[in-house]
This record gives sequence, structure tokens and C-alpha cells, in this order.
Amino acid sequence: MEDTLRIAVVGAGGWGAQHARIFSRRRDTELVGIVGRDPGRTAARAAAFDTTPYTDIDVMLEEARPDLVTVCLPNEAHFEPTLHLLRRDVPLLVEKPLVFELDEADTLLAEAEARGLFFAINLNHRYAEPVARAKAAIDAGELGDVVFATWRFGGEPNFGTSPHANLIETQVHGIDMLEHLCGPIDSVAAQMTDMTRPGTYTTLAVALRFAGGAVGSLVGSYDSSYAYPDTHLVEVNGTRGRLLIEDTVKRLTVSSAGDATRRVWEAGYFDDEARTFEYTFDRHVEHLLAAFRAGDEPPVHAREGRRALEVAHAIIRAFEQGVRVPV
Repeated sequence: MEDTLRIAVVGAGGWGAQHARIFSRRRDTELVGIVGRDPGRTAARAAAFDTTPYTDIDVMLEEARPDLVTVCLPNEAHFEPTLHLLRRDVPLLVEKPLVFELDEADTLLAEAEARGLFFAINLNHRYAEPVARAKAAIDAGELGDVVFATWRFGGEPNFGTSPHANLIETQVHGIDMLEHLCGPIDSVAAQMTDMTRPGTYTTLAVALRFAGGAVGSLVGSYDSSYAYPDTHLVEVNGTRGRLLIEDTVKRLTVSSAGDATRRVWEAGYFDDEARTFEYTFDRHVEHLLAAFRAGDEPPVHAREGRRALEVAHAIIRAFEQGVRVPV
């Protein structure tokens, strides 16, 4: 195809394989390289996707000449490679979290803005079918005015060096999802526990207030298991109705106040795509590439990652100070 986009992936880890899968299989993209830190692992990953391995970003840029680079690195190793790529004038799609510190987020966003670069982040929960349908129902007024909302999500840990990895790395999806559905959060109060790993806050409970007047809660845990039923639940309750999102891609239930009947969406027998969590990323990429080709902003700009980090830092301050903190 004449308009085939050349894509390179920085990162040879588990989720990086999803990046490689998508761009190696699309007919309108060519996976031109994978960059990793370990030569053997990187070579194996590149061979699996029939592309070229690199262990140096600059060598990859010079030889592969990508139109767009995606970055999928260990959670606390995002800043330096992302900044380096921006300073090389490279359009980017990066994984969440954007970074762990607000000053680093501001540096990255300022660099991208100054250079007029496409700078996207993969908050892919937005692209689950139940979430898209929930957003449409809320926007259409089916729930009336939103009064409260709840996010609950827990599974096995993904530890790093930060005591707040659960909040910043994992529950970033919850912060983004609740604001996506219910509007901006304007204050938070929080409780956290490190009872299972002293010094690391593995489970947290947050009380939220939204700018529109609704209240909410966010419960996130590394002391749970993805093997449990109902690992993930989102509830949004309004003056006219309620909706429930179960396990991100499993089911959406919409109810009207006073009516015992419910409207339920679940993927049909042949619809494996809609029930598969990884394919929410494919859906995001479809929108992202359309925006990139059109010269538009990304559908989920990296500033959304900065916004989620801002709320996360307010939650940390609320816990440390024992007070409600404005966002």
C-alpha cells in the first residue's frame, strides 16, 4: 500500500508483544523494528514478528525510519526514552502510566507541544464495547443526572520501586474511566494499606467528588487475583437509571429506575473480538491511525495520562495528610 505507515516498537516485554502483534498484522502498517535492552530477548521477539531487532533507539531511527514509534517499557522507565524520542521529533504512542512524577509529565508534554508532535497514550479501557455503549447511554441522558459512580479493580501485583505502583500504574485506568464517563473529579479523600507488603500501598479506597456534583468511590488492590469472578466492576447511578460494566469487556447492564427489566449487552457466540481484552487496544489503534493520517490530535492525548497522574498525586496527598484534597 502506498500509504503504509512504518511503525517501530520500543519494548520487548509482555504487553510490547501486543504492540508488535497489531502493527505486524495490519495491512496498512509495517512493523519495521523492535527495540529492547536484552539482545537475546529482543532478537527472539523480532523473529517472532518477522522484523529487525535493535538495542539502540538512535540506530533504529536511522535505519528503520519509522513514521510512528510506540513505547512499552517497565512502568518506572518511561521518562528518559520518551523524552529522547520527542527530542528526535518522533510522533509517539506511549503506554500508561505516562510517568510517575508531574514535573516529568510536564516536561514531556511541553517538548511535544513545542515540536508540534503527535503524542498519544494507550488508555485502552475506553475502547471496550461495554464502555463505549455506557458512554453513549450517559451522553444520551438515559441515566439522567449522574449521582454516584464506583470503580473496583483488583488482581495480582505489578511491583516496582514506587510505594504507589498500584495507584499510578494500575488504577490510572479507573481514574481515567470515571472522568471519561462522569466528568472531572474535583476533590478526593483516601485510605491505603501496606499490611501485606510494608512500605508499599497495595490496596486503597478513595472517596471522590465530581465537578458536576456527583460523588464516587475507587477501590483498587494488588491483594486480589485476576482469577476471581468479577475482578472489575464499574457502576454509574443517575436520577433516571443505572449501568453496570463487568470485567471491562464481559457485560453491560442498563436499568431504568422503577423498572425490573434490564437491557444487557454481551458478546455473541462468534464475537470473540468484543470479549477479548487485548483487542480493546486494536480498537484504539484504529482510531489513532485515522487521526494520525488526518493530521489530527490523538483520540487519547498524552495529556490524559498527565491528568490521571494529577488526580493520583492528589489521592496520595489526601492519604498522607488525612484530609480532603482538591484536584
